[in-house]
Amino acid sequence: MNSDRGGVPASVDRNRASIARVYDTALGGKDNFEVDREVVEKLRQVAPEISQFTVDHRQFLIRVTRFLTGQAGISQFLDLGSGLPTAENTHQAAHQINPKANVVYVDNDPSVVAHGRALLEDNDRTWFSAVDLTDADAVLTDPVITEHIDFTQPIGLLQLGTLHHHVGEPTPVEIMQSYIDALPSGSYVALSHFYDPEDENSELARRMENVFVHSPLGSGVFRTKSEILAMMPGLELVEPGFSQLVDWWPSGPRLQPYLPSQRCLAGAVGRKP
Repeated sequence: MNSDRGGVPASVDRNRASIARVYDTALGGKDNFEVDREVVEKLRQVAPEISQFTVDHRQFLIRVTRFLTGQAGISQFLDLGSGLPTAENTHQAAHQINPKANVVYVDNDPSVVAHGRALLEDNDRTWFSAVDLTDADAVLTDPVITEHIDFTQPIGLLQLGTLHHHVGEPTPVEIMQSYIDALPSGSYVALSHFYDPEDENSELARRMENVFVHSPLGSGVFRTKSEILAMMPGLELVEPGFSQLVDWWPSGPRLQPYLPSQRCLAGAVGRKP
């Protein structure tokens, strides 16, 4: 879907940046337009390591999915705001451990809708729903989801890299409360978010936020620890609790110093009692 490629669905606006396509750009994908690349270039002026910023996000997704499928024994996943399939995705990470795990992706971005359904046609354990993730009631009653996700059994709910792009009503806390209320006991919720660490890195967080908000994308709020944890009410956090994404069960010891922007991306995984 790069700017030189034809066959773009009419529902995809080439002149408006897309959250999914901006992430795709930063991850080195090709399904993006000039307006998306403009956002990433502006971010690079503030945080040159912005590509690592998005790689960390994807690696967190993979580690969380493997943990939930393996140690936690979760066999069904609801991935909210799944984005474009640039790199290893939830169903691939889950199926390496449990090929029978069910995965439903939810994303109403026209670019994702156009690609997602076609790519999943040959996978009989993976489905796609084009519902707005901020409308929890619509998601929870969507026929695709109710057919393939059993709400009487534990679920892995992934809300990764999404709610920092949402302001207004319902609030992120209200959205997450609705989802958590619907989950059965023993379910897990993974959440990641742009983070204001309220220390010497706060200035960088605010500079990146300013670029996001005043770019063609128009959104990207860096919230504090207390604001982010308020989105996980009633959950028991899995060790190490709330942390920078790179610190959530990394694959090995840290040999390199943190890049500044890595301090500005955080999240947690919690279990519903």
